[in-house]
Amino acid sequence: MRAIVYDRYGPPEVLRLEEVDTPRPAADEVLVRVHVSSVNRSDAGLRAATPFFARAFTGLLRPRNRIVGSEFAGEVAAAGSAVTRFSIGDRVFGARDGANAEFVTVKESGAIATIPEGVSFEQAALCDGAILALPYLRRAGIGPESRLLIYGASGAIGTAAVQLAKHLGARVTAVCPTPTMELVRELGADVVIDHLQQDYSSVDDRFDAVFDAVGKSSFLTARRVLVPGGRYLVTDLGRFAQNPLLALLTAPLSRLGFRRVDFPLPSYDRTAVEFVAGVLAIGALEAVIDRRYPLAEVVEATRYVETQQKVGNVVITVVP
Repeated sequence: MRAIVYDRYGPPEVLRLEEVDTPRPAADEVLVRVHVSSVNRSDAGLRAATPFFARAFTGLLRPRNRIVGSEFAGEVAAAGSAVTRFSIGDRVFGARDGANAEFVTVKESGAIATIPEGVSFEQAALCDGAILALPYLRRAGIGPESRLLIYGASGAIGTAAVQLAKHLGARVTAVCPTPTMELVRELGADVVIDHLQQDYSSVDDRFDAVFDAVGKSSFLTARRVLVPGGRYLVTDLGRFAQNPLLALLTAPLSRLGFRRVDFPLPSYDRTAVEFVAGVLAIGALEAVIDRRYPLAEVVEATRYVETQQKVGNVVITVVP
């Protein structure tokens, strides 16, 4: 099969298209013929091994898993003898390392679910933003009447967060650049702030939570618009890798009404993917697609992702 591989950490140019052996599913696995995958910010970080300590999980000197990619949608091509949830021909999607390839094996109990009727492979494949946003919204207890500000609302995580927060009943204020303001309004944001024209910390509103979906704000800025006991939800380590430490230091103080930092880790599991399937099925979530590239052009796609200018998601088409 064709796959995008790399044998050393580095810039996008370390990636290449190569013929590799098609994996064989174990007894508890399915073999998925991938139709659509993606390139996202997490993929780029793993390929570059940034931050450095990520190598503890991916391989100290070289990547353990040569094939890149983390999101997939396709059809079950084969199933192990113990598999009961899926059958050959089922349309499925989920999260799995090595998804920038023509085939990928996934445990039946893993992060995989059936694509709802009427949902395309493209829409289903782009689940990473929603999976990343979900634990933050849950940690903050976002629900009816919650007041949430989303910084970086036009990226893959941000566009998913806007829609999920509205689905949960929150009042959403979105922060994004001028060209994407109308898009974010269409996704359901109640108020949209152009960060090129206004510092969100200067607004009169106060929020139960500020969700920094791009890791470019700070607790110092966010706390100015948080209510007592409010939460700064952040997806990035921070400029000096301070956010995990701040999360530890501020958690005990939140009981006294102090504002806090939350840095929850996402769960790439069956429960998360099935939640995404549920909101896709009722039309409460629609993945925003910026650009599409064929599998052979993953290097170009990755370069574009690393410009940090993408709106929503970058799609990799494996089966034309």
